[in-house]
Amino acid sequence: MNSEITLKSLSKMIDHSLLHPTMTDADIIKGCEIAKKYNVATVCVKPYALEMCKNILEGTGVGICSVVTFPHGNSTTSMKIKETEEAMQLGASEIDMVVNIGKVLGGDWNYVSDEIKQINDTVIAENNILKVIFETDYLNTGQIIKLCKICSAHSVAFVKTSTGYGFVKQSNGMYSYKGATDEHLKLMKQNCTGKVQIKAAGGVRTLDDVLRVRSIGVTRIGVTATVDILETARARGIV
Repeated sequence: MNSEITLKSLSKMIDHSLLHPTMTDADIIKGCEIAKKYNVATVCVKPYALEMCKNILEGTGVGICSVVTFPHGNSTTSMKIKETEEAMQLGASEIDMVVNIGKVLGGDWNYVSDEIKQINDTVIAENNILKVIFETDYLNTGQIIKLCKICSAHSVAFVKTSTGYGFVKQSNGMYSYKGATDEHLKLMKQNCTGKVQIKAAGGVRTLDDVLRVRSIGVTRIGVTATVDILETARARGIV
């Protein structure tokens, strides 16, 4: 990755996330206007909003990313493929899919590998980009490494840490998540080969967070704090 830090290089790392379940159409439209203003890489949206976002963003240089079986990845492979195909037909050029987390935890690697391959084949047939979401909060080191090797073998475009909604039940009964930790990002960077890139999502909220994960080798981030991050960069004299 080019080491020069410019406002454009930062903005083009950003998938502006518009995924919270409470977001209304008005919220999503406002988010698309932010994405246009700051010239980010993509907006990352729920499938039903794709057509609306395409109408707002067409010709702006801001891409559209759709999530598939978000956030738990529990649909059948055939349904994931259908959702992927429809998302691309509606204007998505990038797809963020969630692995079948239960299959990963159960060690059914043939299933996991075959599903990733089928969806990646569907995406690259349209010259589009697939990002495979691991949900690292649920996984151990060995499982993350294995997923990196599978994704590398199938030449996916990106591996991604988290959905931002992978909450883990704590001993006190409350739920929390860590999201993209430096430890997991370094592990993913070390174990992905070829042209596989890394997307950090969950917990990246400030410019310093962005600069830190960028130094690890992250090339894309999923964030909601786009305005704060880029206005802080501008205030620090980054142009």
